[in-house]
Amino acid sequence: MLKIGLTGSIASGKSTVARMFADLGVKVVDTDVIARRVVEPGSPGLSRLVKEFGRSLLTDNGSLNRRYLGELIFADPEKRQRLNQIMHPMIMAVVSDEMQNYARQHPDGMIMVDVPLLIEANLRSWFDQVVLVYVPVPVQLARLRARDGLDEETAQLRMRSQMSPDEKRHHADFVIDNSGSPAATRAQVDKVFHCLQTLSSRAGKGHTCK
Repeated sequence: MLKIGLTGSIASGKSTVARMFADLGVKVVDTDVIARRVVEPGSPGLSRLVKEFGRSLLTDNGSLNRRYLGELIFADPEKRQRLNQIMHPMIMAVVSDEMQNYARQHPDGMIMVDVPLLIEANLRSWFDQVVLVYVPVPVQLARLRARDGLDEETAQLRMRSQMSPDEKRHHADFVIDNSGSPAATRAQVDKVFHCLQTLSSRAGKGHTCK
């Protein structure tokens, strides 16, 4: 089974690209979905976050106040690091289970895991190939502000909490430029997909594909 990591900076359009790969038949695991699951009300994960950051994290109905948590960690690198130290092991334990289950059912298949902080969290070794969804910084800034309704200072603060898109390019096996039209992105996805199919038939690691 070929294990593929999909990553990209905030507001790069990873979810759009992930859906394109899913349309082509690739099994896609979304770690954002898993991250929500492991901190559901009453879960051990949510209890750990409350113990670390305080009961202000909770809404009136006992669920995680994601907006408050975002404001807390983006303004404080140490708290952001602590959050990642708590969340990443819980998330990747679920990812590991899903990979193993899929491998048993589809030993010759491909599984793609959407991991926003794949490079920053040193998770490269989990995957045979890494696909980066890339947009230039000015495009990223404009999209983030439009998507989340942020002022420029807040948007830039959130962008600086991650490795820059240009630096991430050096860590990827494939780069999909998502700054153009959906059709242009889809054409790149198709090309990468066919290349990954070739690599899958050759056992994944240690091979190149044009």
